[in-house]
Amino acid sequence: MKNKELTWNQVKEKLKFTPEEEAEIQLEEDLIEATIEARKRNNLSQRELSIKTGIKQPSIARIESRSRSPQASTLIKLLYPMGYTIRVVPLNQEQKR
Repeated sequence: MKNKELTWNQVKEKLKFTPEEEAEIQLEEDLIEATIEARKRNNLSQRELSIKTGIKQPSIARIESRSRSPQASTLIKLLYPMGYTIRVVPLNQEQKR
């Protein structure tokens, strides 16, 4: 039997995520991307961010490569020294549907 590579949309369809699960996946992706962008805007390497935060560079690399899901406390530790934080905001009407 041949292995057929599936697209993300095909995998997602087979897994049948609930809207809440899809939102959780998207939130994690958005938070990781925002953390990477914040690090780059601050002209910091992963090593330099590691020194500022006390979080080991390999852990930062695993988070940024999406091979590890960060806890909220870890994200705050990464973001705060760069002048960022996490906020809870209301969903707009379009997202509630």
